[in-house]
Amino acid sequence: MDAELRMIEGKPVLRFERRLRHSPEKVWRVVTEPAEMKHWFPAEVTIDGRRMSFTFPSEAPVDADGGEGEVIESDPPKVFAFRWLNDVLRFEILPREDGCLLVFTAVVTNKLSVGRDAPGWTTCLDALVAHADGTKFEPPTEWLPIIEHYIAEFGLDEGTDEPAGVTFVRDLVWKPLDEVWQLLTEGIDDAVPPRAVHPGLTPGKVTRAEAPHLLEFEWLQDGEPKGVVRWEFEHVKLQGSTVTLVQENAHGPEALAAWHVHLELFFAATQGEIRGPWPKDREEELAKRYAER
Repeated sequence: MDAELRMIEGKPVLRFERRLRHSPEKVWRVVTEPAEMKHWFPAEVTIDGRRMSFTFPSEAPVDADGGEGEVIESDPPKVFAFRWLNDVLRFEILPREDGCLLVFTAVVTNKLSVGRDAPGWTTCLDALVAHADGTKFEPPTEWLPIIEHYIAEFGLDEGTDEPAGVTFVRDLVWKPLDEVWQLLTEGIDDAVPPRAVHPGLTPGKVTRAEAPHLLEFEWLQDGEPKGVVRWEFEHVKLQGSTVTLVQENAHGPEALAAWHVHLELFFAATQGEIRGPWPKDREEELAKRYAER
């Protein structure tokens, strides 16, 4: 768990370091030559002059066409930087007495995605080191705990108390929206599905349902409509899926904590892990944290 997240000129930047017991020249080849990159980079890379193209393997959860990019800086054996779609990746190789220090930074487009980008790049860099060392690399088999660690570490799970109500925006990685919708609604189309409601909320009637993008329903206080809860889903090619949740006219740490817990459970479910029962102690912990802000 060694990724750093920095905001530089308003852009999220992930930073990593790796020490290698090899010369800068050898590490340069591993970092820049497509035949070497295939052992650690997440996509197959083609370089034609300054132009680059990327192709994902068939088993990857994204489209095979990984898009295009361009070489921005190439100063052997010191600095290699390139643009991949809208992200900028930079490798700096610093000589050391016992080898070199590799500093990798990724300027990313969407801050929400760094919760999965960080474990992804951590794994790639570990594979790079193993390849340079000539050893076998075993990638993680359990991704959810690692992603959840970085989501919490970078505050990507936190909601905001807006004038209109409490609001959360969460990354759902690459989950197709049809599958997300089915998970949320469980095939229920004539009432508010249980998975769309946390235990402290009383739902009313469904006001809008536009599969797989939007579910909106009334929430009740003392038997009367107080506002609506709105689940909105979006999928962007090569960026992934997101959910925006808003409970109108709800405010305060208790509302934030309840939806925070609910979205933790929902995110885990989208990644194949159904959890229960409701973790009351987690809700109380989060309510206290929100109240202390």
